[in-house]
Amino acid sequence: MVKEKKKDEDNSYSKKYIAPKGWKPKNPDKDYIITFLDIELADGVKEDQFETVVAACAAESSTGTWTKVYSGKDSGVEMADKLRAIAFDLDPKTKTFKIAYKVELFELDNMSGLLAGIVGNVGGMKMLKALRCLDIRFPEPMVKAFPGPQFGVEGVREMLQVERGPLLLTVAKPKVGRTAKEQAALARTLFTAANGEYHGIKDDENLTSLFFNKFDDRCELVHKVIREIEEKSGKKKFYLCNITHSNLDTMISRADKIKAQGGRWMMMDVVTTGFSALHTMRLKNPGLAIHAHRAMHSLFTRESGPGVYNKGEIMDFSMSMVANAKILRLLGVDSLHGGAPKTKMENYGEPKLIRDALQLDVTPESSITLGQNWYGMKPVWHVASGGLHPGSVPEVLHQLGEDIMLQCGGGVLGHPWGIEAGVEAVVQAKELALGSGDLEKWLKENPDTPLAKAADHWGFGPKIV
Repeated sequence: MVKEKKKDEDNSYSKKYIAPKGWKPKNPDKDYIITFLDIELADGVKEDQFETVVAACAAESSTGTWTKVYSGKDSGVEMADKLRAIAFDLDPKTKTFKIAYKVELFELDNMSGLLAGIVGNVGGMKMLKALRCLDIRFPEPMVKAFPGPQFGVEGVREMLQVERGPLLLTVAKPKVGRTAKEQAALARTLFTAANGEYHGIKDDENLTSLFFNKFDDRCELVHKVIREIEEKSGKKKFYLCNITHSNLDTMISRADKIKAQGGRWMMMDVVTTGFSALHTMRLKNPGLAIHAHRAMHSLFTRESGPGVYNKGEIMDFSMSMVANAKILRLLGVDSLHGGAPKTKMENYGEPKLIRDALQLDVTPESSITLGQNWYGMKPVWHVASGGLHPGSVPEVLHQLGEDIMLQCGGGVLGHPWGIEAGVEAVVQAKELALGSGDLEKWLKENPDTPLAKAADHWGFGPKIV
């Protein structure tokens, strides 16, 4: 009898966090943060307990806990009930559901606090053996509370005087090995080949300030080359100079150094440095665009199960890169790695979803995303990378559009005829794609070109790494 009474109490408590069937939040773009979750029940948790588990997720991520607690004077329960989250659109077959949080539950401009709530503890619940946060939809008050990109797509185009087409850049390879002088020499080679049509050079994530390639030396020497090239050619160049450090003061100092050298862009590994560091650098940086490299993201965005984007079984605890891209746009990056079609970064068409989240003013809703109104926030450059080479350029541009950065490392530096030929091949591929030319026909008519050699060497699809 006691057990039955306790079970009834628990069910009644759980139902507080579940909306009636068909319920939708009123005025969601003003009053609610919404998450879209996919879960798998832990072994031993029965299918008919799905609703109880969902209620526990809503409670744990908002105002509740695993059981009913003291609700008398000074308990705070009355306010908690007003602000509790509500789970809706439950689908027991796919184990997906959404949670609506009243905007008053969080500080509008505190991303760290928000994430600590909506996804902070739910992954640790013993009733779950897998969870994926498919998406987060932010309301207007929260969108407008964050800075967003300082420059965005159009601001960078104006800065570099590039009216259309993708930006072309190469990351130095090997990842680590070149001295600062050698990296500056590589910059000169990239920027003088192909009539100076190449735009940028980038540090790899491993290259910070090492005994043979100190940050200050590299920053000075590469930017010196850029100044010389620009003075002679009149063509603007950029260097994604890696300021990543676990000491925020060091990153601020490095950003100041880039600005003093006439630089335009800084690079941060935004996962390893954290959302707070990114937000701070956006607000304090000396007028530099922010390039977001995402090293370590796969440890929490990767899902190995077959249901990652088709509502089948999932196997991990993760948050989609689409949701992360939205967070990073709010915090103010100007460019972000988002993968490319058929590369090592693609997850069931994810690069296109990321591109939409980064660049559209109204990201459309779909069966696997919540959509987003950005209320005029500047769009972000989508960085296509991961095994790209000249033969893959036309397809990437066809699928992702022109407002992308084409990052070819080995696809330039590994050209059989040398680095200059690698640059020429990428430039030829870009111009052919922008002109809507027939790649196969062009290659037959121009068999002795760097692009033809690259296509013969690597083919047309990107290399899976």
